Amino acid sequence: MRPQDNTECLNAGDPRVARRVRHPLRELVQRARDPEWVVDTALRFVAYSWDRVSPSEFSSLYRRIRTRTMCSNARLRGLYHGVRTVVKNQIPGDFVECGTALGGSAALMALTLRQLGVRRKLWVFDTFEGLPAPTPEDPDFEVANLFAGTCIGTLEEVQSLFTQLQVRDQVQFVKGLFQDTLPTVDISQIALLHIDGDWYDSVKTCLDSLYDKVAPGGIIQFDDYGYWKGARKAVDEFLAARRIRAPLKKLDHSGRFLVKPLSSSEP
Repeated sequence: MRPQDNTECLNAGDPRVARRVRHPLRELVQRARDPEWVVDTALRFVAYSWDRVSPSEFSSLYRRIRTRTMCSNARLRGLYHGVRTVVKNQIPGDFVECGTALGGSAALMALTLRQLGVRRKLWVFDTFEGLPAPTPEDPDFEVANLFAGTCIGTLEEVQSLFTQLQVRDQVQFVKGLFQDTLPTVDISQIALLHIDGDWYDSVKTCLDSLYDKVAPGGIIQFDDYGYWKGARKAVDEFLAARRIRAPLKKLDHSGRFLVKPLSSSEP
């Protein structure tokens, strides 16, 4: 029997679910110096509280995956609306997530597709062994390196989540570093691409390998643009090198998205 949309199907007390990133004091002190981050953190708490009780369609889906994601409500809402937008606009292609951790954001996309009655393939890429180490290309390497090996969601845990939610069908899980896996997969076209790779090399690899496969009018959402300097550097360099003028639209302090231009000359 399928769980009702206004109930939580996952146990927040499950030790697998509780395995979160513990932000080092050094990083929190640094973040606290940024007034925008402080305000965003407060707004995130308000949104979290609202979505715990709201009867809206997004909130009902959010409650089913909230214990399996580290994405903010704003970024999850961005994915929810992104899925609905590309389906409404009949943008062809698969859905792709690069960096899934415990699988909550990808599961939200799958739930949204099911809610719309649409069958599209969803690709989920991750090491399933935690974040790889950053490189010297990351301007905030010293702080970023504190997170190497965190954000762990094993392949078995993530697959189990999709099975519990009854959205395992049409999902392809790909284990390994993006540098090793993305060049080998057979994805012809992408309607929505969610890049949650944190570091410069990871985000750059995702864009180099997948941007050209995103259909015109498709959506690319970046989870870490405002949070990790390496992610921002990779995005900014790629857009500048390719002369892509599509505006990056803000979701919250960290998240951004863009709609791929319909032609090379369109801003």
